[in-house]
Amino acid sequence: MEHLSAYQKVQLARHPQRPYFLDYIEHIGHDFIEIHGDRNFGDDAAIVGGFGLLGNMPVCLIGHQKGRDTKQKLYRNFGMPKPEGYRKALRIMKIAEKFGRPILTLIDTPGAYPGIDAEERGQAEAIAHNLREMSQLRVPIIATITGEGGSGGALAIGVGDRVNMLECSIYSVIAPESCSAILWRDQNHAADAAEALKLTPEDLKKYQLIDEIIPEPEGGAQNDPAGMAKQLAAVLERQLRELCGRTSEDLLACRYNKFRAMGAFGE
Repeated sequence: MEHLSAYQKVQLARHPQRPYFLDYIEHIGHDFIEIHGDRNFGDDAAIVGGFGLLGNMPVCLIGHQKGRDTKQKLYRNFGMPKPEGYRKALRIMKIAEKFGRPILTLIDTPGAYPGIDAEERGQAEAIAHNLREMSQLRVPIIATITGEGGSGGALAIGVGDRVNMLECSIYSVIAPESCSAILWRDQNHAADAAEALKLTPEDLKKYQLIDEIIPEPEGGAQNDPAGMAKQLAAVLERQLRELCGRTSEDLLACRYNKFRAMGAFGE
């Protein structure tokens, strides 16, 4: 689908029938057991996490979850986590580290929830804490953007030894509409903003911000969720085989160097 413009990929990434975390788990996460709550404030339904099997390998699975109908969208807060969601995710990751389980995250969020209650409970601190702690986890981490990768809301569970993107997903510091509103004082230039933001998988691979682009069925993942899940599982299993043979020290060193090199340039 190389013929699609950046803004067309934005629209596909937001398609209301696109598979979400629980849809993928239904196909690839056998015997999944969900863990609730952050043991501090409450449970955030915008992030789902727990343990299950990928093939025959026990893994930790964490991801954003959006809703389909109005009731579900409100329950899941449109896939926008609050601090307790990120703290829950980190709690699950720490359990995974304790028992030596690889961590797989599926990212699909417009961004972290910007409401007053989230700010009062330390939204920015929760995201920053996750970034620091994920960089030091001594187990393999694979992050995959399956839809929208919205700024810090995505990055808070996106520090991985491998970072993948589905072919019609996006990853950006700001939504094109918001960028347009800032630069042009209206949202009518969202398509221009999308091109300038370099938010497509092809652009991000070129700049070495992601590792692999996972092909989607013709027309997008929503046209064949089961086939998309099978394709994703094959990539994750291959990458896990590569990573699980490494020592913890090697994983940490490579992860540090990977993110340390981002944004470096020479003249």
